[in-house]
Amino acid sequence: MTKRWGMGLVALGLLAPVLAACGHDPVAAPTPTPSASASAAPSYDPALPTAQAVLALVPHDATTLSITDFDQVRAQYGAEPGDPGFWQDATRHSPLLSTGMLRPYARQLHGFGPDDVAWEAHYSGADAASTGWVLAFGPHADMGAVQKAVAVGIGPLAGAKVDATARVVTSSPLAPTDAGWTDLAALVTGPEAESTYVARGCLPGDTQGQRLEPLDAYAVSFGQSLATAYLGADRDDLFVRMRLGQGVAGFRAAFTHGAADPGTGRIGYTMTDPVDAAQQALRSKLPFAMCAD
Repeated sequence: MTKRWGMGLVALGLLAPVLAACGHDPVAAPTPTPSASASAAPSYDPALPTAQAVLALVPHDATTLSITDFDQVRAQYGAEPGDPGFWQDATRHSPLLSTGMLRPYARQLHGFGPDDVAWEAHYSGADAASTGWVLAFGPHADMGAVQKAVAVGIGPLAGAKVDATARVVTSSPLAPTDAGWTDLAALVTGPEAESTYVARGCLPGDTQGQRLEPLDAYAVSFGQSLATAYLGADRDDLFVRMRLGQGVAGFRAAFTHGAADPGTGRIGYTMTDPVDAAQQALRSKLPFAMCAD
């Protein structure tokens, strides 16, 4: 397999033309600003795009969510589950937010394995109730075998809950009254991405004396060579937020050629190093998501 991200990177002069030309890179249509309201507990819909479907399984009190869509990563490589060399190449060259939580336990699993995981999500919050994970399995996994592995307590599967019909395993099901993260659906309405990072709130940091509007939540979708940040529609500070990264050496090295679209609330970047770019999201090193002074 070849390095996908090192070939043909196009500088972002204008956001719309570049995003339209990048095929599988995540692009969002204009969306409304996310609401902070919560309603009755939603139900999981596997027919939805991955980043949207996951929201129904995340506790409302969680503060961060990371999703790695292994099926999308495989599609970028033209790989099938079980292809030799996939994990080595993916961990070296792809913007993974997880490298596969079941991989260390592969020899203990029977009837399914790490290659059967379609996508994996991790969420975190202030306590154990708002911290956990979700796994979705592809069509070739034996869900009966998954249930047995959960019952035996293999690795992180110990104590998990299995929905064999939906082919989903969760570390902990939501309470019946928990509305999940569906109030943030407007931030993840773009096409399927290889990885998606979503966070409530904003990040502390040096705003370099710039005036910023408050930021209640943000998301970053990682595609083949582009990362697209979503901060909510109709923001007057989007160009200012985009330029904050120019003064941060580590960010500037991984995210280049920023372009902003205030109407849709998107900032697009070319990634020079997708692995490092994804890690910066996990480490909360994203200048465009800083809190207003």
